[in-house]
Amino acid sequence: MTDPSPPPSPTSLSNSRLRQYAWIALAIAIVLAVWGIVSRVRARSVLSNVTAVAAAPTVATVRPTSAPAAEALVLPGSVQAYYEAPIYARTNGYLKAWHTDIGTPVRKGQLLAEIDTPEVDQQLSQAQADLATAQANYELARTTDERWRGLLASQAVSKQDVDQRASDAVAKKAAVQSAAANVARLRDLESFKRVSAPFAGVVTQRNTDIGALINAGQSPGTALFRVADTHRLRIYVSVPQPYAAAVQPGLSAALVFAEHPGKRYPAKVAFTAQALDPNSRTLQVELQVENPRGELFPGAYAEVHFDLAVEAPTMRVPVNTVLFRSQGLLVAAVGSDQRVHLKRITQGRDFGSSIEVLAGLDASDDIVLNPPDSITDGMLVRVVAGQPRR
Repeated sequence: MTDPSPPPSPTSLSNSRLRQYAWIALAIAIVLAVWGIVSRVRARSVLSNVTAVAAAPTVATVRPTSAPAAEALVLPGSVQAYYEAPIYARTNGYLKAWHTDIGTPVRKGQLLAEIDTPEVDQQLSQAQADLATAQANYELARTTDERWRGLLASQAVSKQDVDQRASDAVAKKAAVQSAAANVARLRDLESFKRVSAPFAGVVTQRNTDIGALINAGQSPGTALFRVADTHRLRIYVSVPQPYAAAVQPGLSAALVFAEHPGKRYPAKVAFTAQALDPNSRTLQVELQVENPRGELFPGAYAEVHFDLAVEAPTMRVPVNTVLFRSQGLLVAAVGSDQRVHLKRITQGRDFGSSIEVLAGLDASDDIVLNPPDSITDGMLVRVVAGQPRR
């Protein structure tokens, strides 16, 4: 059986193929156009990101460090003798002789010098003569009083005369006591012509010589001698206020002297002032150290090394990480997104190159070193090579 429909003509076949080609071409054009747009958008985004990264400041970071369990504190100290006193004259005269020079060890009561005191000697002789006269007068008055009392018993004299004789005897006795006190005073004054050491020690100064005029009560700058007891020394230290509470009597320390390199002398805190100096805000502390061989000298400078226990763990950051803003002290922490997060911190003690942070930081924070003044919260930064994110 034959198909009644006629076969397609060559013209219709040609038009159908043309339409197919046109649709294919249109689809290709649309694909190319979309691809071009997407490529340009992507390239623009990449360029924008690259530009933003390139414009971001380059920074170096550091992490906070933990404070040690025991903190070393080094302070200057002033060394003084355990006992030290200037020796003055208590009487007038001329220096007759001196028996000890500087550096001489002396015992307590040892003679240092002798003063020639002719005036005091004559005054003592006169006082002794006055005492003898007063004693003679008293003996006569006493004998007379006894005799008149005997006469009163026989009513040979009046009661009034007897009372007068008794009163005269009492007055003469008082004169004897006065004269004796004057003699004792002059003897004590004469004893001062022998200048002796008040305690065992070493003569550190001699400010007089034979024939020098000695006046009692001279000004403090003219002491005859100066004696110091150096078997034990006192070291005075001014402890700053942040450390004052940690320094208590019994605390051990070590002394370092420039003239004894490599050697440390153990010492202990003996006393503290228990009050801060309002001018310097420091606590005066006294340490004591034994000096049996006399290696250490009064008046020396010493470095006092304390090891102070830390009550609570704290962190420290370099001083060149801190920003001073109106909000207070800030540090710039870099997050995992490479953006800055400004954190407010609470400062503790200042160690010069670093400061103590009491609050506001985590141990894992990466802190920007030398942050620029223009740094802001949320700013994109680049961490410098060699400072990888941890």
